[in-house]
Amino acid sequence: MHHDGEWHLFFQHWPDALVHGPMSWGHAVSRDLLDWTELPVALPATEAEHMWSGSVVHDAANTSNLGTEEAGALVALYTSFDPVGLGQAQSLAWSTDRGRTWTAYAGNPVLDIGSTAFRDPKVLRHGDGWLMVLVLADERTVEVYRSPDLVHWEHASSFGPAGSVEGVWECPDLVRVPIEGTDTTAVVLLVSVLSGAPAGGSGMQYFVGELDGARFRQKQDAEWLDHGADFYAAVSYSDAPGPEPVVQGWMSNWQYANDVPATDFRGSMTLARRLSLRRRDGRLVLVQRPVVRDGEVVHAVTDLELDGTTTLPVAATSFRVTAEVETGTAQRFGLHVRVGPDERTTVWVDAVAGAVVLDRTRSGTTDFHPGFAAVHTAPLPPGDGPVRLEVVVDQSSVEVFVGDGEVVLTDLVFPGPDSTGIEVFAEGGTAVVRRLEVHG
Repeated sequence: MHHDGEWHLFFQHWPDALVHGPMSWGHAVSRDLLDWTELPVALPATEAEHMWSGSVVHDAANTSNLGTEEAGALVALYTSFDPVGLGQAQSLAWSTDRGRTWTAYAGNPVLDIGSTAFRDPKVLRHGDGWLMVLVLADERTVEVYRSPDLVHWEHASSFGPAGSVEGVWECPDLVRVPIEGTDTTAVVLLVSVLSGAPAGGSGMQYFVGELDGARFRQKQDAEWLDHGADFYAAVSYSDAPGPEPVVQGWMSNWQYANDVPATDFRGSMTLARRLSLRRRDGRLVLVQRPVVRDGEVVHAVTDLELDGTTTLPVAATSFRVTAEVETGTAQRFGLHVRVGPDERTTVWVDAVAGAVVLDRTRSGTTDFHPGFAAVHTAPLPPGDGPVRLEVVVDQSSVEVFVGDGEVVLTDLVFPGPDSTGIEVFAEGGTAVVRRLEVHG
């Protein structure tokens, strides 16, 4: 959530190990979504209750009567997991000191339907009251509840099954998103799926529609948020300033999340992304633009004709590349990043197939899971003119934004420390780099 000039990131956290276990809520704050300060654990797990995913809102009007009339309270709704009976119910905690300390509600849980697959509450304002969306995971449905006070909840509607239903559903969110070039908005339902995503394993789908009272009505087919393997469980920051919602996801995949190379941490977050909708061929597509720091331009290129591979005079493990490339006669063109002895991760445009490709088969350590060394593909956004690429590399992550964020791929990579090179290339013909900048 965003409150009093701070972005608050709450995340699933087991302080004693690097795998999933008795989860607590970790907590970090930032002024710019880039530099974060980790705070003490917000909601610690106990032997009787594990603190699973949820959300936080500012109850400014003090509808819950848990805060003050002047300032209200920050209110967290989360899934209480019973490690003995395996029950999943929704509980509440609140804070009146900017989220630094939290008090559990004495009447917890505030919503219990006797289920072992009922989780991930995301709360949003709705009129004078509140809506909460959460999943019946095994049934592949999003359940909508409403409340006047964040404490007393009644069922309002259901959505699903729809779209991808191979894996169980998790971490839903409802966001109102502006449509580019208009003064209008549409409602987007975000849903994470545990398996069946285009890159294999877990991923995220979205539905564009509208809210009819407390019921979500889908208006077009489901789409994938990210065509890479490592973008999951993203939800929006409540009370984000500006018209565009801001989402941030977990950068991993449940196929191999417990197996990725790790010493001090296992699991990280993607860059935050601002959302808008763009009309494309009679439908609305979600556009994701990363929140980045411009940084120093350490190398720039204009009007460079590519015929083969060109090594850029830059060595780095964290950087951002922005580029505009005209296809020319090339069959494919793109970038090699984190290049080293026998290692590289490749981002390329396949001009013949009309696709964007992220290839991590030679990216470094890949043998910890048979599905990790893979090539991930997404459709190239249609349009005339140069292809616009933005590639953000941060040590062990690669986030690719194509067409100003119309298509996105996110992958983890684990190269060696000496793999610091950056190359541009064209194959099967020539391409022209009209503009390229490497930001440090």
